[in-house]
Amino acid sequence: MHLLYEEGGDIKVATVQSASGAGDAESWQATSLSGKKIKLKAKEVWLRFEKPEPQALMDEANTLSKEIDLQFLWDCAPDEEFGLVDVAHEYFGAQASIPQQTALAIALQGAPVFFRRKGRGRFQRAPLEQLQAGLAALERKQKELEQQAAWQQELVAGVFPETLKSQANQLLFSPDKNTSAYKALIAACTESGESPAQLMIRCGAIDSPLQYHQGMFLKSHFPQGAAHDQSLVVEQAALDAAIAELPLADVTAFSIDDSGTTEIDDALSVTALEGGGHRIGIHIAAPALALKPGDAIDQLGRQRLSTVYMPGYKITMLPDDVVQTYTLQEGRDCPAVSLYATFDEATLALQNTETRVERVTIAANLRHDQLDAIVTEAWLNDDSFTHDAGVVEPAMPRAQLAFLFRLAQHLKAQREVVRGKPENFNRPDYNFRLVGNNGAEPKGDEQVHISIRQRGAPLDLMVAEAMILANSTWGNWMAELGVPGIYRSQASLLPGVKVRMGTKALPHAGIGVPSYAWSTSPLRRYTDLVNQWQIIACAKHGATAALAAPFKPKDAQLFSIISAFDGAYSAYNGYQGSMERFWTLQYLKQNNITELSATVFKTFPGQPAMARADHLPLVLPVLGAGDLPRGAHVQLRLSAVDDITLDISGHLLAVLEDTPTDNALATDEAPEDDDDSAAAGPIAIAVDVDEAPVTEANAS
Repeated sequence: MHLLYEEGGDIKVATVQSASGAGDAESWQATSLSGKKIKLKAKEVWLRFEKPEPQALMDEANTLSKEIDLQFLWDCAPDEEFGLVDVAHEYFGAQASIPQQTALAIALQGAPVFFRRKGRGRFQRAPLEQLQAGLAALERKQKELEQQAAWQQELVAGVFPETLKSQANQLLFSPDKNTSAYKALIAACTESGESPAQLMIRCGAIDSPLQYHQGMFLKSHFPQGAAHDQSLVVEQAALDAAIAELPLADVTAFSIDDSGTTEIDDALSVTALEGGGHRIGIHIAAPALALKPGDAIDQLGRQRLSTVYMPGYKITMLPDDVVQTYTLQEGRDCPAVSLYATFDEATLALQNTETRVERVTIAANLRHDQLDAIVTEAWLNDDSFTHDAGVVEPAMPRAQLAFLFRLAQHLKAQREVVRGKPENFNRPDYNFRLVGNNGAEPKGDEQVHISIRQRGAPLDLMVAEAMILANSTWGNWMAELGVPGIYRSQASLLPGVKVRMGTKALPHAGIGVPSYAWSTSPLRRYTDLVNQWQIIACAKHGATAALAAPFKPKDAQLFSIISAFDGAYSAYNGYQGSMERFWTLQYLKQNNITELSATVFKTFPGQPAMARADHLPLVLPVLGAGDLPRGAHVQLRLSAVDDITLDISGHLLAVLEDTPTDNALATDEAPEDDDDSAAAGPIAIAVDVDEAPVTEANAS
């Protein structure tokens, strides 16, 4: 015997294996058509029959059910509740077969618009007004399906539907997955074998792969857009009041930055003292003088937490008006928080330090990308050294730069003693320049130039050591006065020991200082702005600074800022790395580079080895490398570039016998900095988050 029943809204058939009980208490052990063992009770069974066989029954019934006229059935059905068998006899005649009855069961069960289920095998037709509403809804649904199918066809054909153009960004970056438009997009992607981004680029809905990467980043971190509210400007009255009493420093200062830098946070001065010795001035832009915790600009800074950098473009933490007000622009007297450090001429021993809040005359903004070839060790160490005719020397006198360089070397050597080992900066820095975009948001089709700049160049070293000195000195000073700050610390240089952020003045083993508080970039890093408020309180109030500082000991706000900053800064660095990888891949395509040399730096059992290109900021897997050891120098043939996944791989062509020009195995301090294992995607470029000293300072 076979049984017809309903399960999960579907009509099913099972074959009885055994029975027990009688009447309404009867039950059966049965096997479903799928082979599942089930137990059915009398109240669950719609029909009992001997023939036909279950599979044949369901095949015939499914076919018959599609032919049933539901509207006619509704017209013929009584107003009161009716049973399956009764209506089957009315629709098919008195001799309605089991397949016909089953077909009717399938039709009734699948037509909630026409009929309501009232119990086992029993139904009642829907009221007229509900039927009409249901039919209208079905009609709308059908039209939606037809529209969806039409959109799908257009998308597959490479045409973005005109009616969807206003929704393009939403469809890609923040879609409503219940809409017909999104369903059409996904169906088209399934049919074409493309990702939504690939399909929409092919259809012209978005301009370029770069727009996709930008949009995904903005969706995650700037959902309201990255543009600044133009109403957020510096209150001139508050600024005037804050700087009215500031003395003018008796020094002229010079900044040293890249040509693209507009947020000039720091500048240096050198003063030769009577009787010998030099006083070094480290001058930091002072937005904290007029900006107050809790005001609108501060809230913006706390929301963004840092400037986001990428090749050819940046999203600034603070509005341009604020930046231009406080940036250390040449030719201006700028409000600054200054650290003066006096050093013995002969021994370079630090004799004393002093912090002042003042105005400082900025004599020049030096650009290291223009001066690195001029300010060399030979030029600094030999007064008689001259460059070729026509070379324009920097505005800052050679003697001052020479002393800064000598001092920087000394300070670095001192820190290396504390660290227990020398610092190594063997990997070069890569500078990206997009031709013609002039700081505007890139579109993705710009010509990109990539140049190499070796880390630890003299100008770099001067700035780096000065910033380390300031961040360490101010960190120690805040701790001595009991004023809380935001610190970076590293317990040791052992593998896996990372840099942490906290409110305690703990040693930074990677830098070799007793404490380290980022304080030298208040225009582009929120932690530095917070610390500057605290440092100004120290400068103004001395021993009572803890009472006057905006943030008190164990202030919950500090912990909240640290938590938010840590995540945001890591994400921003990751995006910068992704964008550098994107433009590196564009460089390969623009210059028709199909082969390159690289050095294997990591191997994985059963997986492709990872290699670092010799002359480009590119890490990629090497196919066919076999058992090549770490350090093997290889020639690779490059695969096609995927601009969406930022994926590329190299196929081994040859093992080179020469030594790599770039020390690709160097770790630049922290072992984790060498972990480029995830190199086949957006985070393939190593982003140094566990900073070596120059990294800290370059982020000054």
